[in-house]
Amino acid sequence: MDFPGLITLIDERSAALRDAVAAAAVSSDARVPGCPEWSLGDLVAHLGAVQRFWSVVVRAGDPTGPPSASSLGDREPRGDLLEWSAESTRMLLTALRSSPADAPAWAWWGASSAPLTVGAIARHQVQEAAVHAYDAQETIGKPEPLPSAVAADGVAEFVQVGVGSLGEWPHRPARIAFDAVDGPSHVLDLTPAGGRLDPAASGEPVVTVRGSGSDLVLALYGRVPFDDLRVDGDREVLTRLRAWSNPD
Repeated sequence: MDFPGLITLIDERSAALRDAVAAAAVSSDARVPGCPEWSLGDLVAHLGAVQRFWSVVVRAGDPTGPPSASSLGDREPRGDLLEWSAESTRMLLTALRSSPADAPAWAWWGASSAPLTVGAIARHQVQEAAVHAYDAQETIGKPEPLPSAVAADGVAEFVQVGVGSLGEWPHRPARIAFDAVDGPSHVLDLTPAGGRLDPAASGEPVVTVRGSGSDLVLALYGRVPFDDLRVDGDREVLTRLRAWSNPD
């Protein structure tokens, strides 16, 4: 997806989270199923703080290290929570729109093959906003599938950035096929060299997971169990992957 498309998705998914919270017939103290240690209010505060953090990173344009605490400023919610959230999103979008996609920037995934660029930050923030919008919708009892544009890149982004930053796979080498029925499919190789996508894989996977692109992404993020999808092969590999990757 092009850079403007990523920015649009961040905007839309952040708004979807706020829409779910605004429509909630539950308290802001309601527990979030996908992040049970958080309340619905905590979820909004988390995404807002994340978006403010990355707005500072993008504006700094410094790939040598993360921003200082003083440059980050106060990222705690003030006043109306949803208005504060909307301003957080605006800060991130403004920073992204003012920078080229290929501009260098620091990011926590330096150990992966993902580039340290503003475009890569936007790509990751799409997934951040989309999964947490799903969290908010699930909390109010109205979960919706991830939009197709988000789901189409979700597995690849999760593997390249998240799995690719973890280093050595601590178990027996394994190959997993993620077969989306409505979008691209991917093969993940897990070896002592780490986890990576292998588009030219010729060997058979030890396990194949089939489902919608949305469900594949949500399963990787621990929002739906792999048992809700069609799984052929060694399920234990998926259990180990989930425990190893353990995303927030």
